Amino acid sequence: MNFPDRDRSFQCRYTQKYTENVFDMARLECFDPMGKPCVFDEDDEENPDGNMYALKIHFLFTASQEMTKTALDVPNLLQRMLSIGTTEKGMTKLVKEEELVQLCVEAKDLFMSQAALVEMNPPVRICGDIHGQYGDLLRLFNQGGFPPAANYLFLGDYVDRGKHNLEVITLLFCYKLLYPKNFFLLRGNHETSSVNRAYGFFEECNRRYQSQRLWNTFQDTFNCMPLSGLVADKILCMHGGLSPFLKTLDQLREIKRPTQAQTNPTLEVDLLWADPVVGQSGFKANIRGASVGFGADVVAAICTELNIDLIARGHQVVQDGYEFFAKRKLVTIFSAPHYCGQFDNAAAVMTVDEHLTCSFEVYRPSVGKMLTKVTKC
Repeated sequence: MNFPDRDRSFQCRYTQKYTENVFDMARLECFDPMGKPCVFDEDDEENPDGNMYALKIHFLFTASQEMTKTALDVPNLLQRMLSIGTTEKGMTKLVKEEELVQLCVEAKDLFMSQAALVEMNPPVRICGDIHGQYGDLLRLFNQGGFPPAANYLFLGDYVDRGKHNLEVITLLFCYKLLYPKNFFLLRGNHETSSVNRAYGFFEECNRRYQSQRLWNTFQDTFNCMPLSGLVADKILCMHGGLSPFLKTLDQLREIKRPTQAQTNPTLEVDLLWADPVVGQSGFKANIRGASVGFGADVVAAICTELNIDLIARGHQVVQDGYEFFAKRKLVTIFSAPHYCGQFDNAAAVMTVDEHLTCSFEVYRPSVGKMLTKVTKC
């Protein structure tokens, strides 16, 4: 991307917006479309954990001409997902296993019908890791607009770590099916069977639906998800990072799916696992034990080679929700605040407007009110 202090073809301005929040880790207050108050209790496994804030849920799923017709009643399923917390019933009472299986089948078909490198025009809101934090996902939508009021690109890692992985992935698959041309989901390293078998998703599928079959069906769908995205030919997006195998954008377009993306070293694994490393030059083995770490020189070289201005990726917790690298040619975005209930990190969403001006909304966890603050750089 370009900045005001650079003589380039267009100008970019980064702004940081702090939202006003009240955090009470006991419950999440919401309101249904009729204005009736409802409560999410973090101690209830059937309802999303989260921080207390007013959330007006807008049922927009009947408003878009881009909506697709599917065998599954996706609008009805979406309505039930958004009503979790407004009734005494949680997800397992409102959504049957067979519906989730059918949702996965239809999402898989849609992913396979679209390109391995999803290409889109702005405006678009780019979100990082969610990790089963359903209440926080709803807050992101409430702040930026529920689909289709805004276009979205998610960078992966929807499941594991958090308490409500099924709610998160079900809601996102619903939106993907309803608005396939303005709602995009990339695959993260936690959308691989070897990882989400160990870090929570497998256990949740078995505990809540007593079904390994459900978990297997999700894996089949994950294997078909795209691994990279491109905004206006200038912003390259992926979950992990860069690869020594990456030489052209056509390589990203030609990635074959389904793929388990677990054979190291490969381009696919690097897109899911690679990390930028401060002070490093070139590519070296990643301390994670999978893929590679790469230096700022690699970022600069690939941006020049691919004629792009910015690389947007997730994969790592960053204190302020977003963090730059390589003279602002790469940005890490993380969208799960108070990650795992153990970190005091903020979450962020990057908005790219029609002029490729980028801004950041930062959701900062704290006790008590947070005054709205806007800073520019």
